[in-house]
Amino acid sequence: MAAITLAGLSKTYPNGHVAVRPLDLRIEDGEFLVLVGPSGCGKSTLLRLIAGLETPTGGRIVIGDVDVTAHPPQRRDLAMVFQSYALYPHMSVRDNLAYGLRVRRTDAATIAQQVGSVAEALDIEDLLDRRPAQLSGGQRQRVALGRAIVRKAKAFLLDEPLSNLDPSLRAQARAELRRLHRLLGTTVVYVTHDQEEAMTLSGRIAVMRDGALEQVAPPLEIYAAPANTFVARFIGAPAMNLLPTAVAGIEAPAGAVAGIRPQDVRVGPEGARRATVDLVEPRGPDYVLHLNLDGSNTPLLAVVSGPAPPAIGAGVFVTLPPDRLHIFDQRDGRRLGAH
Repeated sequence: MAAITLAGLSKTYPNGHVAVRPLDLRIEDGEFLVLVGPSGCGKSTLLRLIAGLETPTGGRIVIGDVDVTAHPPQRRDLAMVFQSYALYPHMSVRDNLAYGLRVRRTDAATIAQQVGSVAEALDIEDLLDRRPAQLSGGQRQRVALGRAIVRKAKAFLLDEPLSNLDPSLRAQARAELRRLHRLLGTTVVYVTHDQEEAMTLSGRIAVMRDGALEQVAPPLEIYAAPANTFVARFIGAPAMNLLPTAVAGIEAPAGAVAGIRPQDVRVGPEGARRATVDLVEPRGPDYVLHLNLDGSNTPLLAVVSGPAPPAIGAGVFVTLPPDRLHIFDQRDGRRLGAH
């Protein structure tokens, strides 16, 4: 296990495309850090830079206390799990798990012990003699994780490893990943575009946009105190409402905008403002109401629970609790604070 330090790391391709802008980031020994952001934000490129699969334009990569910037992937002692799993189709599960150890000329007894231990931890002991084509997506995902774990590498790099799974299997796999991380205590850098995955898996989230880090913080801190309007709307579902401060009914600096999460909007038979229901989205235990604030023609999302939502076209009252409002600079989006 080891910490990973990125100092001024950047990547610009020959065609001029800037994939990663110069950034500094330290991933602590044993930390589970999730890189999250929209498609094309640079998160997978950053992971590939750490792995040695891409050459940086500038900056340094230090693993533990060793500068590995110029080292090829095989000298970095990192294990990577891809979205496609990248299992060897002609090999059994047992041989897939053992491959990395055999390449390192590990003795047969140690290979058998480590493969058996990992297979037991991942509950794939009964799959060891099967080939990848005979496995379900969830089973292949566990084998890919096992192949990384068995190496006992300094860190694991995971690039959207759950994206091929259906929703129920993804939830199960997330729980399994959390359990394995607690068991192994290994440094993990995990890439996803799924903000729910980021919130549930990570010790810290690094939110990226256009090749730059927008905010790095624990999940609850990012949710409660987003650094800017991009983070505020990217993390959290549905996205945070952004309203003119006059509509929110608060005093704020000139050029400011108010934000409130749909879960914090209160809807009922009484309240400070009238609104009309434009659309209702059932989500199982709750509903997302698409509202229009009367008198200002301002759209507003609210999450409500109960046996039945108000009908489309119905009038309701809404309250925006002042202590749940966030204030941002309208020009550059940066957070100015809470109300």
